[in-house]
Amino acid sequence: MEKRKIPEQKPEFKERMQELLGKEYNAYCKILETQPVKSIRCNTLKISPRELKKKLEEKGWKIIQPWKNHPEIMIIDSALEPGEIGRALEHLLGYYYMQELASMLPPIALSPKENQKILDLAAAPGSKTTQLAAIMKNTGTIIANDISVGRIKILASNLERIGATNTIITRKDGIAFCKRLKNQGFQFDKILVDAPCSGEGTLRSSHKTYEMWNIKTVKALPKIQIALVSAALEILKAGGALIYSTCTHSPEENEGVVDSILKTHDVSLQEIKIPIKARPGITEWQGKKYSKEVTKCARIYPQDNNTEGFFLSKFIKK
Repeated sequence: MEKRKIPEQKPEFKERMQELLGKEYNAYCKILETQPVKSIRCNTLKISPRELKKKLEEKGWKIIQPWKNHPEIMIIDSALEPGEIGRALEHLLGYYYMQELASMLPPIALSPKENQKILDLAAAPGSKTTQLAAIMKNTGTIIANDISVGRIKILASNLERIGATNTIITRKDGIAFCKRLKNQGFQFDKILVDAPCSGEGTLRSSHKTYEMWNIKTVKALPKIQIALVSAALEILKAGGALIYSTCTHSPEENEGVVDSILKTHDVSLQEIKIPIKARPGITEWQGKKYSKEVTKCARIYPQDNNTEGFFLSKFIKK
């Protein structure tokens, strides 16, 4: 793997990751120095994985399908010009979506069915929304909500490009939106809360994360994350599933949030089923103990799968 120069970690971030990873901290740092893989997801609303693979191979691209049960997920193992994947005709036509491998895991874990009602509470720019639409074969209804006008414009553009016709875009504060839906009697079969987070898992693809990382943000975000999940659970059907996911390693934003929800809501955690190596959630962090149930959560580390970092949990409402 090609090595590259990366920014220096802030001392407090470094200490936290050393505490979290122990002896594996060096392996973690080593993978951060390598280029992320180029991954795409075939848009099965427009083309089959077999057809897309053939088209891309005819261009001279080497295609790897890393996950046996998900042929739509592809790695491009070719030396391409910068921006070439985004400029390709097949991309412009909506035959594939450029998406990081770990980012594809929440919709897989949520596993929506055809004709269900799904809420994607923090949807923009649409990578997971478009994936949900494809899994559902454009049936049922997806409400794709976000608060940012700029991000919603990108969401709308992506939904149009991939041909999603089962999706309604809304622009509301997530918590207020859930309360309004509850007052109007709306309920969903499944909900995705891919929450705003400190983004520690995105260091490979975004060097800005090194500069932006701040312990105050890590400490402040759980309040918002808990409020989002709590509001969403109010409009989830009994027996319905809610995925809470982040792209951070921070236990305060991950197991800490999950532990709080378990204590305050009538929900249970379900084991996460995903096609890559995942580590169980941790039950203790800096003197705080979490419910043993959090071991059912999934921690995704870059050094385990050559991906970005991610965290997933799956709540079932009783």
